[in-house]
Amino acid sequence: MSALSLAVRDSGTMLRRNLLHARRYPSLTLNLLLTPIMMLLLFVYIFGGVMSAGIAGGTADRSEYIAYIVPGILMMTIGSTVIGAAVSVSTDMAEGVIARLRTMAIHRGSVIIGHVVGSVLQVLASLVLVGIVAVAIGFRSTDASALEWLAAFALLAFFAVALTWIAVGMGLASPNAEAASNMALPLILLPLISSAFIPADTMPGWFRPIAEYQPFTPAIETLRGLLLGTEIGHNGWLAVAWCLALSALGYFWSTSLFNRDPK
Repeated sequence: MSALSLAVRDSGTMLRRNLLHARRYPSLTLNLLLTPIMMLLLFVYIFGGVMSAGIAGGTADRSEYIAYIVPGILMMTIGSTVIGAAVSVSTDMAEGVIARLRTMAIHRGSVIIGHVVGSVLQVLASLVLVGIVAVAIGFRSTDASALEWLAAFALLAFFAVALTWIAVGMGLASPNAEAASNMALPLILLPLISSAFIPADTMPGWFRPIAEYQPFTPAIETLRGLLLGTEIGHNGWLAVAWCLALSALGYFWSTSLFNRDPK
């Protein structure tokens, strides 16, 4: 069997293992999924009138605010769901599962590839569920073409891959599941200080650069432009650059930690 065939076979085996674990223990995924859904409902039905009036210059229109907030909630869904990958990897490390897998005649990279692919599939499923909730409460994207929908899906998948590699690195670097969960907390907090809920140009001058140039804001503005027809500008290139940078950083960080000799 060639090296490529071996890698594909073993990665598929690890993927099935991780999906089986997710099916048997769905509470972690459900808890992480509830965060963006609750944020969506909270900001639409509790703060939606005030927030929409502020954005629209005094006119309270929840339907416009729903359209504005959904792209940010979708990105927040990615950030919250990939925390499960950090916890899962850290649990395997703490319980000695990865140590045992290292001694077996399998492709070494298949272990973390299985975690990454399994996490991305869970993220995509979570995005579908959040999207269904968003449509149920009134979100519509009637002006987006098929090509723009395809580009939006590709951006979400690319961003999910990038954050998953970062989360896997966090899991490998953490001594236990609790530490992994805490280390991955910025993946939930960063969307809160982005343009997910209010435009970045309404923020204080000293804080605005933090909101504008962190990874989530360019991705949110690009997704918003694809789905709603707003101006994308330089955000598209920034979003792609962030995805490439985070993917590369997460990949090399994760593989270096995984290949490190155990102490």
